Amino acid sequence: MTNSQLLKSGSRQRRLKEGIIGYLFMLPTVIGFTVFIIYPLISSAYYALTEYSGFGKAEFVGLDNFKWMFTKDPTFIKTIQATLLYVVYTVPAVLIFGLLLAVLLNKTMPGIKLFRTIYYLPVVVPAIASLVLWKFIFNPDHGLFNGILASLKLPTSRWLESESAVLPALTIIAIWGCGGQMIVFLSGLQSVPAELYEAAAIDGANSLNKFFHITIPMMTPVLFLQLITGLIGGFQVINPALIVTSGGPNLKTNFLNYQIYMSAFDKREYGYAMALVWVLFVIIMAFTVVVFKVSNSYVYYEAEE
Repeated sequence: MTNSQLLKSGSRQRRLKEGIIGYLFMLPTVIGFTVFIIYPLISSAYYALTEYSGFGKAEFVGLDNFKWMFTKDPTFIKTIQATLLYVVYTVPAVLIFGLLLAVLLNKTMPGIKLFRTIYYLPVVVPAIASLVLWKFIFNPDHGLFNGILASLKLPTSRWLESESAVLPALTIIAIWGCGGQMIVFLSGLQSVPAELYEAAAIDGANSLNKFFHITIPMMTPVLFLQLITGLIGGFQVINPALIVTSGGPNLKTNFLNYQIYMSAFDKREYGYAMALVWVLFVIIMAFTVVVFKVSNSYVYYEAEE
């Protein structure tokens, strides 16, 4: 064997060894992706076509779960309406308040870090504990919220028992937890070039002009990200219904994820629950695709200019 052949053989063996090592490093990720993503996806698709109580053998029923859902389930339409209304109420509110908080906290002044920490604290409080607290706050008889309103001579409400008041109450809870969005917005605000504000000030722009003509356009990539994550989180909401309202009153908070939970663990209808999971998946994907499609019309990327 000549020297060139030996070199080629050694090079092939080295590449093979490097390839094997690379695949070994990838193996844990591939296994995790298969076990936690691919298998549940395939499994849920199969069980959506079955009648299964969690015990015994699953009986294949084809599309019967979906037929029942769209034609005979008396709660399905109300569940979709409740979920959509929750998204419409909470996602814009959380984005607006998160951005306004970030603007207010994007200052250089003594104690500003303390205020940022205080506004972020609701994010680190366990969700169950905070929702139990809010349930007490909105108690119609001896809750803090009605107590404050009564002391101000304002009308009170049975917040969590009223069809017209329950979603505004849950929106207040969602706004209270907007510290995560505030931190992301704050990071985005601190990346806006100060020269833009200085040039605008020279041109005579006031604070509102700067906000709407500099801050908002420069923040659209962050707003886009927050909108996507907000939509996904909004459609997947379950804790307020589970802890605070139990899906009421009159199914006004019977969110899709809550219905999935009740179908699977209360009624033992795992097949129907999996069918609902796929409906939720399709809804989230549809809204996400639409938001991505129209993003070019309102998202400004400085690097593209």
